[in-house]
Amino acid sequence: MKIIECPRDAMQGLKQFIPTEVKIDYINTLLKVGFDTIDFGSFVSPKAIPQMRDTAEVLANLDLDNTRSKLLAIIANVRGAEDAAQHQQINYLGFPLSVSETFQERNTNKSIAEAMEQLAHIQDICGRHDKSLVTYISMGFGNPYGDPWNAETVIRFVEDLDKLGVKIISLSDTIGMSNPEIITYLFGSLIPAFPHIEFGAHLHTTPATWQEKVDAAYNAGCLRFDGAIRGYGGCPMAKDELVGNMATENLVGYFENKGLNLELNKEAFQAAMAQSVAVFS
Repeated sequence: MKIIECPRDAMQGLKQFIPTEVKIDYINTLLKVGFDTIDFGSFVSPKAIPQMRDTAEVLANLDLDNTRSKLLAIIANVRGAEDAAQHQQINYLGFPLSVSETFQERNTNKSIAEAMEQLAHIQDICGRHDKSLVTYISMGFGNPYGDPWNAETVIRFVEDLDKLGVKIISLSDTIGMSNPEIITYLFGSLIPAFPHIEFGAHLHTTPATWQEKVDAAYNAGCLRFDGAIRGYGGCPMAKDELVGNMATENLVGYFENKGLNLELNKEAFQAAMAQSVAVFS
């Protein structure tokens, strides 16, 4: 079981800039917990995501000597991938690919066709710099724009990514539209059909529906889940203030109740929980 903690996703939409030293202290606490991966920052235009303009400085001050966690940085184009790839500490580059043409344009200023072309170059960059590419299929469970969507479209996207050699694909419930039936269908179809690909779940949810979504993904074979402590963050286009990131503490409790030993440092986890209140206040 892999839990990916996503402080970057929790922070990036906040208008008030979180001081760099606060980010460094918080992520250093998260590194002590023992999560598989920390989605810590992004190499994108500071005009687009001003909150993440200090990612390189944050990275330079992380204590990576006593952690088993790997680092993931989000990128939106070839230039960002080249910048991120220069940092030896980063293990994964994450790229958001949308099945919604509208959202792809809004999110990365590219068409889907252009994004796929960029992905081929980014995959090559990852190969040359010993990084792994994580592709997020955003709007993976539906979209609010009226763009055509069905589960078979998502499966075709996976087929195209498989041809590029992508080995990690995370299905993203960008605005909290998923339900157990579609989660079960997609993971239940994809995991057996592409056993060489690691599939993840990046689920946005309301407090009332998180468990049924995790249940569906886990029972369909998903073993990689993204979360953010206290459910901070989420997509502003959800138009529902209760829709946030999957709360990491819910994931931890769920899997421990299933008898899984996540090998987390509980003291560090509680410290991060407490610290998060001040970080996101």
